[in-house]
Amino acid sequence: MSPRTVPALPAPVLAFAERGPAWSAFVDALPGRLRDLVAEWSLMPTGEVWWGYASVVLPVHDADGAPRVLKVAFPDIETEHEALALQRWGGRGAVRLLRADPHRRALLLERLERRDLTQEWDVAACQVVGELYGRLHVPAPPQLMLLADYVAGYRARLLALPRDAPLPRRLVEQAAAHIRDLARDLRRGDPSTAVLVHGDLHYENVLARQGEWVAIDPHAMSGDPHFEPAPLLWNRWEEMAGDVRRAVRARLEAVVDAAGLDERRAVAWCVVRFVLGALWLVEEAPAGVRSLDPAQREQVTRMVTLAKAVQP
Repeated sequence: MSPRTVPALPAPVLAFAERGPAWSAFVDALPGRLRDLVAEWSLMPTGEVWWGYASVVLPVHDADGAPRVLKVAFPDIETEHEALALQRWGGRGAVRLLRADPHRRALLLERLERRDLTQEWDVAACQVVGELYGRLHVPAPPQLMLLADYVAGYRARLLALPRDAPLPRRLVEQAAAHIRDLARDLRRGDPSTAVLVHGDLHYENVLARQGEWVAIDPHAMSGDPHFEPAPLLWNRWEEMAGDVRRAVRARLEAVVDAAGLDERRAVAWCVVRFVLGALWLVEEAPAGVRSLDPAQREQVTRMVTLAKAVQP
């Protein structure tokens, strides 16, 4: 076997193909894409393929023998500007980017420790992330998608939800009003709402690097830093059993205080993101609300619970 042989894709990665034609095409092309990148970038695979929801990571050594990882992601809107964001951060608060091919959604990155914030107390982890915002929220490159544009289109879709949707109408209308007001504020051009936001900074997207915590996997946009906290609240859900409101508020207050954010604005964005999470589940069901399976209904209920719990 050649030392540059790329390991076979594991079963969970092959299962990506079940998500639809675009995903099937991505999986079919992935082995060849990895082989091409390994050869073109003079890399040496050193282990099995790792994976996340929308990407694979291959541990490698570069031409100098240094440990790196080769990441290839599904080509969607969330990964479009990942390389640009990592380049802008330059390793300050984020994983270091060493090489990129944005067309193939391929990145060569420094290899970090496989230790994340999931093993830390959730409130302490939220404080870590809040402090990390200060390093990441720099002026956004002009090429990034605007958060205002990203959210504005959802307002009409929310208000078009059928009355039998499993979301309280009050929450739907509240989220729609927040989208209108927040998008309007973003378009006023305030520099404080034109920063590079990570978009998906939760516990598993913060890894250890020689005594510090750094971010990975940005869903980069230009917008309001108050957009950030929601993933810290919907992840590690099982740890909030018994008193969801107390746990949600403790996490929110920890990240808001550590980052110096405005709590009112952070709450508004959280409500928007939770209600949109429920909207996507309803929209993805082939026959709308009536075809939600029990797991999907549970997810919708979770988002509704969070949207209520986060508010004072």
